[in-house]
Amino acid sequence: MIRKNQIVEFEITGITNEGNGVGRYDGMAVFVPQTATSDYVSVKIVKVLKSYAFGIVNEIITPSPYRKEPDCPVFRKCGGCSFRHIEYEEELRVKSSFVSDSFKRIGGFDIEAEPVLGCEDINHYRNKAQYPVAMADGKAICGFYANRSHRIVPYTACLLQPVIFQQIVDFVIDYINANKIPAYDEITGNGLVRHIYLRRGYHSGEIMLCIVSTGKRIVDSIRKMTETTDFLKKFPDVKSVIVNLNPEKTNVILGKKNITVWGTDNITDIMCGNKISLSPMSFYQVNTEQAEKLYSIAAEFADLKGDEEVFDLYCGAGTIGLSMIDKINHLTGVEVVKQAVENAKVNAEANNIKNADFICGDAGEIADRLQKEGKRPDVIIVDPPRKGCDALSLEAIVKMAPEKIVMISCNPATAARDCKILCSEESGYELKRVRGCDLFPGTCHVETVCLLSRKAPV
Repeated sequence: MIRKNQIVEFEITGITNEGNGVGRYDGMAVFVPQTATSDYVSVKIVKVLKSYAFGIVNEIITPSPYRKEPDCPVFRKCGGCSFRHIEYEEELRVKSSFVSDSFKRIGGFDIEAEPVLGCEDINHYRNKAQYPVAMADGKAICGFYANRSHRIVPYTACLLQPVIFQQIVDFVIDYINANKIPAYDEITGNGLVRHIYLRRGYHSGEIMLCIVSTGKRIVDSIRKMTETTDFLKKFPDVKSVIVNLNPEKTNVILGKKNITVWGTDNITDIMCGNKISLSPMSFYQVNTEQAEKLYSIAAEFADLKGDEEVFDLYCGAGTIGLSMIDKINHLTGVEVVKQAVENAKVNAEANNIKNADFICGDAGEIADRLQKEGKRPDVIIVDPPRKGCDALSLEAIVKMAPEKIVMISCNPATAARDCKILCSEESGYELKRVRGCDLFPGTCHVETVCLLSRKAPV
């Protein structure tokens, strides 16, 4: 029987969707982070459960041919990336297996997922970063959380972020320390600065700086930074400086109220040819260039002819539906975040789009209401959060009986689960195509696009 603290040797035979390598010893699965398929490793067992165990690498006896030297000095400490130790082609193969395995194992589908679309730029691709801030030795530090913890690894030169993000964050942290502004303490609830949050328009270059604080006391200090330092001269692409108020003792990053300290309330970008307005609250894919390719896959799956009524559930700032607007008759977007809906309406108006409406409310409740009103779209696009669609949304979708459903999901497991429900005998749909699109190189996340068609006309 395998024991805690035991040193064992075995080959890594696969990678889980959490990014851990997995092998077997004495008939038991052992999960080992930061390993690669075909590594032969010596592992120290750190936790033993009934049918599986966890270990950490003691020694890589024979390295995998897919392994490379990590290019980040904090990779082994930081919880942001999972795959900086393997070649990108292998990362794409692993992500393809995530998608295929989920649809076979969870969904019960006998379908081969199409190859994951890789990303040309695997570094500096993110247009958004949220850096947690804490006190250490009497000074504010920021960086990223260590894996499965809220312990901050103090590092700002993240390879996933634009270089200018590091420069801005370092400036702000120096200013905070010079002015003795205390960082938030999660345990006591004391302090002011919780997060430094940055957004950048990929095509426009416009930058938003948002300081998440427990209270208004910081507003004058941040305004002073814009007025009395060379911050704006040093970073001319900054168009918006905002304080977001989050006084709650919670892990949720953003609070409900924003105070614009300098510049505009929103920044703008271009997505699939449309001008897009972005607030701190707006959902916007973090990899713009790759998101445009993702939306192209969704449009290809929908095979739009120009006369369709399209519903876009969980629509965020409306970017998916608006990317297809010239190929359809009318778009109805649904989103629960009020500010995102306002952004979506502004986006439609800014692009002189007349054939789109946006409704604020829970996707399931609004879909149910629209169904009861007799609305029947030809195509439903659904892009739910990581937890997937709720039962009410799925039920309403089935009752509205669109000819096609295009699902975009950041979680292949919940996508497979939801597709299984939609493809039940009672629901009446058939899964036609599945393809992954890598928006998050270096991490264990992958977007998935699914096409479902009605088996029989209504």
